[in-house]
Amino acid sequence: MANEKNAATIITIAKIANVSHTTVSRALNGSELVKPETRKKIIDIAHELGYVPNLNAKSLVTNRSYMIGVFFTNLTTGTSASFLNDVLEQSQAMLPKNYSLSINSVDNAMGGQFISMNNFDGVIVISQSASDDQFIEYVHKTGLPLVVLNRVIKRNDIDNYAFGDQRGGYIATEYAIRMGHQKFAVIKGVKSFESTTQRTAGFMDAINEYGIELDESLVKQGDYRPKSGNSAMRQIISSGNLPTCVMCENDDMAVGAINACVELGYRVPEDISVIGFDDMDYSKYLIPALTTVRKPTSELVERGVARLIEIMEVGDELGIEQVIVNPEIIVRDSVLKI
Repeated sequence: MANEKNAATIITIAKIANVSHTTVSRALNGSELVKPETRKKIIDIAHELGYVPNLNAKSLVTNRSYMIGVFFTNLTTGTSASFLNDVLEQSQAMLPKNYSLSINSVDNAMGGQFISMNNFDGVIVISQSASDDQFIEYVHKTGLPLVVLNRVIKRNDIDNYAFGDQRGGYIATEYAIRMGHQKFAVIKGVKSFESTTQRTAGFMDAINEYGIELDESLVKQGDYRPKSGNSAMRQIISSGNLPTCVMCENDDMAVGAINACVELGYRVPEDISVIGFDDMDYSKYLIPALTTVRKPTSELVERGVARLIEIMEVGDELGIEQVIVNPEIIVRDSVLKI
């Protein structure tokens, strides 16, 4: 009966797309035998109809793939290499040795290709944007074990482990204020990412609380990558309106910003202080060692993967766990007391 329902869904898609059900099946499985424009048309219809491949608990238990799908919002824009590596290393270390990871992006899954969930025993979504919500709902409907990490999702039926980005932006800025800084610049992350919105909100909370005026010309848009931090810092310095402290919304952009200072003859922190965000492994080895906000990526991934394993072994009897992990400021050498 389940197979008949699934076949009927494929037949429905075939009728709407005016193609054979074989073509639909091939398209949904990524076959190169289907023309790209036809495949895209079929995938769009499938998503619009809420098509969900048949998955049942019995087949998952008796015929496992030993493959976990890990989906980032976007692999080409906004996901830094250092964050990607941290997540994957920790995930692989936590999983039983017979499991492997399949890495992809939500953009790919909901855009140009249809990714069959039949390939996975469980799914981890490293969510960075509300644009992921449609994909999260899609995976949830399949009944696959699912955890969502990194971003707080506005639903109570999926296990969710997230980080307090707004709090992190606040405590970083408050620390700089306590060190005597009153004139700030900020290099923001990817505009569409929730972490950018929350970190900027935390920064604004602190400067508003302390009655500090922000010159909007010192607010620059980056993309979480070092090159954007370098470019933004060059714009800040060349403006002639030099801040005493630059808040970078991740460590990778802070690296680029510090490099720009060195290239243009400015010292960090003597001339310009710099604060990062994430506390990547390399940040303590920079010169100067980077003051930053510790984002406990390892803890989030460890808890999320452990939960996913529990769900795969026990099922949905555990109830839902939703946790927000609080940040901490890591004080090093890149902020001058003035």
